Amino acid sequence: LRFDEQVRVVVFKSQVKGVFCAGADLKERAKMDDAEVGEFVRRLRNLMDEIAALPVPTIAAIDGYALGGGLELALACDLRVAASSAKMGLIETTRGLLPGAGGTQRLPRCVGIGLAKELIFTGRQIDGEQAASMGLVNHSVPQNSEGDAAYQRALALAKEILPQAPFAVKMGKLAINKGMEV
Repeated sequence: LRFDEQVRVVVFKSQVKGVFCAGADLKERAKMDDAEVGEFVRRLRNLMDEIAALPVPTIAAIDGYALGGGLELALACDLRVAASSAKMGLIETTRGLLPGAGGTQRLPRCVGIGLAKELIFTGRQIDGEQAASMGLVNHSVPQNSEGDAAYQRALALAKEILPQAPFAVKMGKLAINKGMEV
């Protein structure tokens, strides 16, 4: 995607109704030794960094659960749209773990340090409306009967971006991302 000049916006959505991404398979992870866990987390972090570094806008369409690594995936995207009924949370502390794929850096940039600490320390799950009120998602929409309301809103948002000058959008993203590091 990074090198395809025809790609102007990327929308991430799930093929599984009611779940955006439920995070890592903790039963599988429990069978790993320390070296394997370290490699797994490193590869996951690299994937999230690659998504965040895509030169075009990325939009997460959260039509269901986005827990742990699933929320970290959404946080790696530039924009997030959630169904009001979606459930989101960095729940790793409830499992004796830490968010390992960038959530401890990206969540505070989204919602502020105090709120990020509260959400991570408690492992609390929030819905789409709560996420919108704290700035975690750009839009919260009522879920539809097809279960794809967030995806439909994400497509509409992508269609707003598409007519804009591609180079200007790419440079705007780059300037914002680099500016956040200064």
